[in-house]
Amino acid sequence: MTFLVGSELPQIPAGERFRTLLQHPHILQIPGAHTGMAGLLAKRAGFDALYVGGSAMTGTMGLPDLGIITIEDVCFFVRQVARASLLPVLVDGDTGHGEALNCMRLVRELEDAGAAAVHIEDQLLPKKCGHLNDKKLADARDMAAKVAAAVKARRHLYIIARTDAAASEGLDGAIARAKLYLEAGADAIFPEALVNAEMFREFARAVKAPLLANMTEFGKTPVFTAAEFEAMGYRMVIWPASAMRVAAKAQEELYAAIRRDGGTHNMLPHMQTRKELYDVIGYSDYETLDATITRSLPP
Repeated sequence: MTFLVGSELPQIPAGERFRTLLQHPHILQIPGAHTGMAGLLAKRAGFDALYVGGSAMTGTMGLPDLGIITIEDVCFFVRQVARASLLPVLVDGDTGHGEALNCMRLVRELEDAGAAAVHIEDQLLPKKCGHLNDKKLADARDMAAKVAAAVKARRHLYIIARTDAAASEGLDGAIARAKLYLEAGADAIFPEALVNAEMFREFARAVKAPLLANMTEFGKTPVFTAAEFEAMGYRMVIWPASAMRVAAKAQEELYAAIRRDGGTHNMLPHMQTRKELYDVIGYSDYETLDATITRSLPP
């Protein structure tokens, strides 16, 4: 069962559970999960933590990733993933949804929604995906103040500071910013859009803190495995929009097939069956929980 049964709910705050995972010897693999169903499937596959990314949230809403969604939009996604999976969830906090006070509110709202960790970036609004051009950076001191505010507001949330400075200020600029953000209280650093293995290694040599790598497809970063990132000195790796991209491609093919064939008959082998769906969501467990419901048998 999931969040309906109190005895099954984790008793340790999500942020503390996330910190415990980072004490394990190997890199923490954190796949993106943009829905409760995706969270359940990722958990079934054996993952210990999940990521709710901005591009996946906005893409699911049919919007571009330009920092135009609200804190409540974000919490809608976080609540369903955290409740369905009961795993620690790392959340894309964009720019903190404003300045210091807004960032403090974001931290509290995410904790209430069940999040374990958040990363906040040093871009100015309208922000862009880290792998696009012409990103505008906040003053490093302003970003440090925002990090300090987030740390002040948190009860248990793990705070990761993301810097997008490598593209415009070079690796030295990104490193200098990372060190300033650590002084402000960040628990970890996320250097965005590094373009080769040597940049990843050099950043790790210079910044002595837990580091997060972003393995997004079709971006500036070459495709690396989790083991390769670990060897470069990284403690966490995310695949932010992979699940959404695969799901969207499958839906595109489904709609094309219905339009072409006049039905779904040629797509049945590509579908999750009713029984498989019910198994994933624990349908019979809910019926057992409510003894007034007669157990259903999939046709």
